[in-house]
Amino acid sequence: MKGKKKGTVQEAKHIFKPAKKLRRSVYLLPSLFTVGNIFAGFYALLAVVRGEHEQAAVAIGIAVVLDGLDGRVARLANATSDFGLQLDSLSDVISFGIAPAVLIYDWGLAEFGDFAKFSAFLFLICGAMRLARFNIQLKDLKHFAGLPIPAGAGFIAATVHFFGNPPEHLFFKLYLVAVTYFIAFLMISTIRYPSLKQLNLGKGKSHLNILMLALIIAGIIWYSRVALMGIALVYVSSGVLHRIYQFVRYRLRGPEKLPAEGLRTD
Repeated sequence: MKGKKKGTVQEAKHIFKPAKKLRRSVYLLPSLFTVGNIFAGFYALLAVVRGEHEQAAVAIGIAVVLDGLDGRVARLANATSDFGLQLDSLSDVISFGIAPAVLIYDWGLAEFGDFAKFSAFLFLICGAMRLARFNIQLKDLKHFAGLPIPAGAGFIAATVHFFGNPPEHLFFKLYLVAVTYFIAFLMISTIRYPSLKQLNLGKGKSHLNILMLALIIAGIIWYSRVALMGIALVYVSSGVLHRIYQFVRYRLRGPEKLPAEGLRTD
């Protein structure tokens, strides 16, 4: 009997050992996407140093995709951890704070001297503040308060990718200054932006969702400049347009007739 009981215990250990290893691998998977995010940001910085601005923009775009994947994989696998959250936040500072700030400085603002450095730093510090505010907010929100820093970095990268060559006209350089300040302001504002974490392609008419996703992917592959610029522009403007809509409705109907949620800010 003792021998049989001992054999049963050993068999149980043998069965649960692979399961334990699998669980560790699942926890490691989101961190691999985060490490890829850090590498993409680092590569973007190296590309800027070499003067390869479009490659830097593409690397930031890849970092945006990896940043979205690591969180989704962690939630699907129920493998979220405090370490992963902190690592993800630090990676965002590199890929979506430092990299786009250096990129927009070197590509379009460098001729403005110290003012260009100040503008690039403003983008960086506003992005860092946006991350800090997100870290202390409740998670799984349907809306973000302020433009998410990956979206801000994605807009800068999409702009560089869309126009390609560094700007030569003063008017266009002033436009880039305005864009940099505007994106920085949106990141620290309380303007609401939809959370893509709530996106579920299985809801509603799933076949239409899949068709739309396929068209977006095809557009990015064959018309990357226009498609990526369009996606970035739509998302950045969505929060501003929604706030304008709220303001107009507030002025026309009055606060007493509006639902409480319509006037809330996170």
